[in-house]
Amino acid sequence: MSILDYKDGSVNLLMGNEAIARGAVEAGVRVAAGYPGTPSSEIIENLAAVAGKAGLYVEWSVNEKVSLEVAAAGSFAGLRSMCVMKQNGVNVASDFLLHLGLSGTRAGMVLVPCDDPGAISSVNEGESRHFARLLELPLIEPGNFQEAIDMIKWAFELSEKIRNVVVVRSVTRLSHASGNVKVGTLPKNNDTPVFKYDGNLLDALNGPVITAPVPFKHRQQQEKLKAVAEIFETSEFNTYTGPENPELLIITSSACSLYSLEAVNVLELDKRVGVLKLGTTYPLPEKLVKKHVASAKKILFVEEVQPFLEDLTKIAAAAWEDVGVKKYHGKYDASIPTVNELNPDIVIAALTKILGIDYRPVPEDYEKKGTILSFTGAPNREVTFCPGCPHRASFWSIHNVLTLQGKGGFVCGDIGCYTIGILGAGFNTLKTTHSMGSGLGIASGFGKLRGLGMKQDAVAVCGDSTFFHSIIPALVNAVHVKSDMMLIVFDNKGTAMTGFQPHPGTETDAMGAKVNALNIESICRAIGADVHVSDPFDITGTQDKLFDLIENGKGPRVLIMQQSCALSPEKKGKNKYVMNVDESLCRGENCGCDRFCTKIFRCPGLVWNRDKSVSMIDSVICTGCGVCKNICPAGAIKSEEVKAC
Repeated sequence: MSILDYKDGSVNLLMGNEAIARGAVEAGVRVAAGYPGTPSSEIIENLAAVAGKAGLYVEWSVNEKVSLEVAAAGSFAGLRSMCVMKQNGVNVASDFLLHLGLSGTRAGMVLVPCDDPGAISSVNEGESRHFARLLELPLIEPGNFQEAIDMIKWAFELSEKIRNVVVVRSVTRLSHASGNVKVGTLPKNNDTPVFKYDGNLLDALNGPVITAPVPFKHRQQQEKLKAVAEIFETSEFNTYTGPENPELLIITSSACSLYSLEAVNVLELDKRVGVLKLGTTYPLPEKLVKKHVASAKKILFVEEVQPFLEDLTKIAAAAWEDVGVKKYHGKYDASIPTVNELNPDIVIAALTKILGIDYRPVPEDYEKKGTILSFTGAPNREVTFCPGCPHRASFWSIHNVLTLQGKGGFVCGDIGCYTIGILGAGFNTLKTTHSMGSGLGIASGFGKLRGLGMKQDAVAVCGDSTFFHSIIPALVNAVHVKSDMMLIVFDNKGTAMTGFQPHPGTETDAMGAKVNALNIESICRAIGADVHVSDPFDITGTQDKLFDLIENGKGPRVLIMQQSCALSPEKKGKNKYVMNVDESLCRGENCGCDRFCTKIFRCPGLVWNRDKSVSMIDSVICTGCGVCKNICPAGAIKSEEVKAC
């Protein structure tokens, strides 16, 4: 069922991201752009699925900055637009966002960053709220699934009222959880986009859209923010639950408001503790917050991850001479942790400590049993590549070649499925991992250190989507300065980690239309790099190329490892080989092998049969890539080519 199929006024179970997408359509959005990144991806996916029927233009852009620029074009042309990304993406988009806040927008424009407290599907848990304050843009945060749809619609209205971007922040537990949502009505979209530019420089709706004159535009932006602050004071999305004069006041927002309400309910503190849930978090609705702070003796801030509301409230409270002395609890006194996502148990622990409550959630003996079982029960599950993943084969070859050379060569990593290469599944090959594109930038720097006496070979790896996102400028730099290093592109034909969204190297766009597929090999050659192509499943051929390029190559070299992801739609269920183990040849735990395939190579499709003391193929999950045949020292793993019907 698509987000258009729900009956107007009906109540439906929706994922948070579905609710955000539905809210955007109900608001009349016409342009939506983004870059894939968990937990945000489903918003664009849901909009792309209905683009033709709803009259939308939806795009997976090359990176977050470009996606924001595409969405801005829609707003400048009079169409409501939305831009979507995960928390990392706001860093990428922030350059243009800084200017956009100054120039302002026309039709409603909403930026939806989805943060990932706890780094559940990220390499950091940085949050986007601080960008709103840094760039002086309004910030609102849905606290439940109904607000996910309602606040998006309100955000478009607010944007048009102030003619500027409005930031709507979600988090993983809102984006990826589900709840009941009452949907509204769908509008008819028939506006024709027109960009007006003939007015004077100060005409926001008809003149050129620029940041100059900066002093005037900046003052205007701050005046808009003051107007927003007044609107926020009476917003229906700010709610209070609890007694008139609570012993303790919780100030919270987003999904943390649900944790707070549950904690108060579990401890039966509804007569002692009040919960002020802020849906409008920047600028802070100071009058509202002051009113509730004045009514309580103790204040607890419950938020993820950094002390955003806590800082804003304390700064404002410095001027509140008439509210009296208050005791503040939150991040700074360690009542609430400054890392990881929160949950009701963490809030309960804070409340019991602050209020001196003796509370044990489960009997002591039950808790002890649970602790014992956590250590002696189910075995730990290793973080690993999928069966048949080309990244495992790629890292196998890279690791072996660098080890055989014995010069201390190393690999600079990047963000994607292949980040697992830092672990055992990737043979501990990666030695640096930072932001998208940084692997090559760092390797380029290492490559120039040869002039200062460095002997080690520097290798960078990236995926095909990352190549287009942020590798190209780093490659241009490496070629320009003649850095002596090597880039390996893992080309698995899609943005695999987030759901196979298209990128400039694929033949279809977000809406399924045919587009120009850019060739990575041609781009690298045009930039001036020495380029080669290999199939990572061809272990011998790949290792020969790697050895030669690292040992004998000079300057910037590129090796493109071309092999589709085992889970990609084009490949799923289409095994090339049927694999099996010849038990008479399997050495098992004997000297010279010691379960090499299951202990070292560790593809999940290879399992150890304790009863027979031999390795076996798990035919249910094996994808028939055939790589394991090449790594068995005894030649016990056999392959039979699947014949076409």
